[in-house]
Amino acid sequence: DMRTHVTDTPSGAESVQQLAVLLEAGIAPVRAWQLLAEAGDPVAADVASAPPGTRISEVLDAHGETWRQIAIVWSVAETVGAPLASSLRRFAGALTDAQETRDDVGVALAEPTATARLVGWMPLVAIALGLVLGFDMLSTLTQPVGVASLVVGVALMLVARRWTARLVRAAQPPPDLPGLQADAVAVALSAGVSVERALAVVTAAGGGDPSSETTSVLTLAQRAGAPAVELLRASATDARRRRRTDGRLKAARLSSRLLLPMGLCTLPAFLLLGVAPMLLSVLAGSTPILAAR
Repeated sequence: DMRTHVTDTPSGAESVQQLAVLLEAGIAPVRAWQLLAEAGDPVAADVASAPPGTRISEVLDAHGETWRQIAIVWSVAETVGAPLASSLRRFAGALTDAQETRDDVGVALAEPTATARLVGWMPLVAIALGLVLGFDMLSTLTQPVGVASLVVGVALMLVARRWTARLVRAAQPPPDLPGLQADAVAVALSAGVSVERALAVVTAAGGGDPSSETTSVLTLAQRAGAPAVELLRASATDARRRRRTDGRLKAARLSSRLLLPMGLCTLPAFLLLGVAPMLLSVLAGSTPILAAR
């Protein structure tokens, strides 16, 4: 997900963790960003070089989805006066957990995706094999029946590739961070503001309108007299756990779903582009309509 020419930085969790450590050591936020910039962090360099008066959250928001999420938490903590160090440390853990989820899903998807790509080349391999074995494949494919086989076979290959790519994309975890809104509201409430104020600040920071899940947790906390901050953090943790489980289930189901484009498109394309020209080449000498030039 891109908002500008700047790419999403995969080390967002590590940068936030380092920033939290610097802030806990008593270093001012501006100086902490400068130190990270001097250490080679490209996002920190943009923050440190931003014109005076520019909000840090605005700079972070331009660096992709991960940093947009960090910008929301930073803006909320900055607005209500919540402790930046502890807020960022907890959020760094959430980012690390989300990255681990994406890594787990990526590993699970690697084998079926590679298999699908390999099988997708089978029709072309069949043509090459026919040429190696001495079949007059090129001449056969110029005949009316051969042209029809070629057109339909290539079309099936393209359909199989697009179908496979769509299935793989559908199995990928969404780029958003589960439980982000609950975490952001918890950060605001940890500063001692009211629930209404916390929700307004999170919405203004880009966290969206209160979701039904966030509202349900806040209502439960109010009725039970329990700490809303802890309930919100528990809800966010559970949301990330569900995301990881869903990701693994999607990856597991992908192997069987990829059989559909293989069976319905790739295999027929293999027969049309590989087997059919071989048969036509064999029959060309005894079948007048095929032997005609």
